[in-house]
Amino acid sequence: MATADSSTERIDTTLFITVSGPPGCGATTLCERLADAMGCPYVSGGDIFRELAEDRDMSLNQLTAKADESDEIDRALDQRLQQIAEKWGTANKPFILESRLAGWLAGDRADMRIWLDAPKEVRLDRIEDRTETEAEMRVREVSEAGRYQAYYEIDIADRSFYDLEINTARWSKQGVFTLVRAAIEEYDPELDEGAFRTSSIDV
Repeated sequence: MATADSSTERIDTTLFITVSGPPGCGATTLCERLADAMGCPYVSGGDIFRELAEDRDMSLNQLTAKADESDEIDRALDQRLQQIAEKWGTANKPFILESRLAGWLAGDRADMRIWLDAPKEVRLDRIEDRTETEAEMRVREVSEAGRYQAYYEIDIADRSFYDLEINTARWSKQGVFTLVRAAIEEYDPELDEGAFRTSSIDV
């Protein structure tokens, strides 16, 4: 769980926000800045997945392959994320949950659900200095999409219930943060006519 520092002007809010998107979309950068501004922690599904890989002395690619063989790893990860969402969904305190399925797993507990994306070539360029290779990233994306569909009947391409969908290639990091910050600060629950509902997921 990451925590905030005081280097960014604060955002006064109690919103529970989910951030989702494919590798290289800019989710980590946004979450770090939001956590600083909101004065709150955030949990990353990617960090939990990497911890699982380290615990098993596996690479991300090897753990992905292992997850393809059984639903044990995915369900353990998703159960943990869902438990976190349940806890923070009733806390009335600011919190950020980041993972590919965060919006689905949090469901109606989330106050604001955000999807970030960028053209594939941009995302590949962003992750070129990571330990995960381009081939591994492509394998992971395809593999995850198949598992989400098989386990939970989730179409990861369905983004109809997200409150914000941003192409992070069109703005700077500061620009993306400014867009999201404006959405948070302008949110008024008294004027909220309703979010798109999501079905409960049995993990």
